[in-house]
Amino acid sequence: MKSDTPQRYGTLSRLFHWAIAVLVFWQALKIFDRIDDGEHWVGQTLVPWHISVGVLVLLLVVPRIAWALRNQGNRPPGPQPAWLGFLAKAGHVALYAALVLMPVTGISIMIGNGYGLTVFGMELVAGGGEIPWLATFGGTLHSPVAWLLLAMIAGHVVMALWHHFVRRDGVLRRML
Repeated sequence: MKSDTPQRYGTLSRLFHWAIAVLVFWQALKIFDRIDDGEHWVGQTLVPWHISVGVLVLLLVVPRIAWALRNQGNRPPGPQPAWLGFLAKAGHVALYAALVLMPVTGISIMIGNGYGLTVFGMELVAGGGEIPWLATFGGTLHSPVAWLLLAMIAGHVVMALWHHFVRRDGVLRRML
């Protein structure tokens, strides 16, 4: 079942969801880079992939958004009452916006500071002169949006568990 249905999210929706969830969890491990200046296995093994994984998130979230829009009429109905459904939809839009903004601001930092952009060992943008406005844009937003994204993810998980254990309405099972 590739496409979504009113009873369940399709294979592609679930694949996008869980792949991005794993990659964002990996990205969140960057916080360990702040401990002991990254002198531990997380800082030395996972953090060097931060930029590449961030670009991969962007490459997955754009088709994920397109797929969600294409399947909008097929998806399981939102929670009731209507105001709760509105909040759920607004929360998902905010999550998508942050998932796009995070890699865009990260790329802005790299290019704006003249480092260029190398992804999985491939140079996509050569290093060059600094672009101060681009570095400022990325540098100003990247960290606050990261914390906001983590808070929204925590809320997303709490709401999924609330639906599963309190409301018992099958919302979580539709995405598993």
